[in-house]
Amino acid sequence: MKNKQAITLLFIANIISGFAQGISMLAIPWYFTDVLEMSSTYAKGYAALTFISLFWSLYSGTLVDRYSRKKLFLYSNLTCSIIIGSAAFYGIINENTPWLLALAVFGTTIFHYSIHYPNLYAFGQEITEQENYGKLNSYIEIQGQSTSILAGAFAAILLSGTENQVMNLMGLNITLPFDITPWKIHEIFLMDAITYAAAFLIILFIKYKPLVKNKIDKSSVLERLQNGIKFLKVNPLIFIFGVCSYMIFTFLIVKMFVLVPSYVSNYLDSGGNVFASSEVYYSIGAVLAGMSIRPIFNRFNTVFGIIFLMTSTIIGCFLLTFTQSIGVFYAISLLIGITNAGTRVLRITYLFNHVPNNVIGRAGSVFNSISIIIRIFMIAAFSIPFFTTGENVKWGYIVGAVFLSVGLIPLILNYKKLVNLTKT
Repeated sequence: MKNKQAITLLFIANIISGFAQGISMLAIPWYFTDVLEMSSTYAKGYAALTFISLFWSLYSGTLVDRYSRKKLFLYSNLTCSIIIGSAAFYGIINENTPWLLALAVFGTTIFHYSIHYPNLYAFGQEITEQENYGKLNSYIEIQGQSTSILAGAFAAILLSGTENQVMNLMGLNITLPFDITPWKIHEIFLMDAITYAAAFLIILFIKYKPLVKNKIDKSSVLERLQNGIKFLKVNPLIFIFGVCSYMIFTFLIVKMFVLVPSYVSNYLDSGGNVFASSEVYYSIGAVLAGMSIRPIFNRFNTVFGIIFLMTSTIIGCFLLTFTQSIGVFYAISLLIGITNAGTRVLRITYLFNHVPNNVIGRAGSVFNSISIIIRIFMIAAFSIPFFTTGENVKWGYIVGAVFLSVGLIPLILNYKKLVNLTKT
């Protein structure tokens, strides 16, 4: 694999910034649910941020296809460091973090995700040989989820602290020689801002040789976006695949940031350690997927693998609805880690092999924008009093199962065509 040094530095930057970023994205929903007791306000704010991110997502895809991907990494990390650092200093000075400021940090991270991941995959495709696409995507998944394991473990410690020198992590009681006091939200934000700055410095040293010669589209933003949509119109099977295979991720985001905090607090009657530990189990599953999904489904094909993984997720949603067990919750978190990450590895590899590098950012933006529109409606639905009252949050998983079942139908109906589709 060429450009090994560039890929290594990129992974190191991702690990450093992703660690604290993961803690923040777990801490903020729990801060609203458990500390502020404003889960409904949080869900409505999240819906509003998701709506705004729709327009940013469309625009960010045009940036990925137009400008240097290294520079985009630099600008996005620097911007996040400044914004989140400012929120942290406000909290330190005033010894309090208003809910609106916490939501602003959450929104900043969402907007960062919208450009970071399309840019990451497009950059990976740009500097990697075609025969190594699957390997690179597996490495990205393993690296990202290994970081999430650490983030989830530390979040469990920082959100709940210890009691009588005993820490509960992943359902296990671990005795420490000292007590850990729970961190305040602004302290977590400060760590997050510092890691973004560190990632910025590492990315500065990345040097690479592009392996894909792109014809840069220098037209206006609107024209570039229209060209991306035009590509998908000409290739409807890629559009169907991209939208439907994205549905696990679409539901996962809503589940993670809206359903799970309330599910743990209201249905399982548990604390922040259980919430954060579920992310650890999810990430372990994702790492396992990154290491094993390609070898397993090389015997079959990408489309079959995605259908199988989506079906497994649907079964998991039913189990979470009709059981009230922390052990089952952890087991399904592990399963969903496998199914979502496995689907992502297979999906991205399929798209790499069927979408040219000079339009992949815009094609990804279209898929992500459709995902965002669906998320807006799902988040809005889950913010109504029915889902935020008592144990009713469990029915959100039935909604998720139905949603994923709808996504399966086009994949099954177009199965043979998708398998036999040649590169454009």
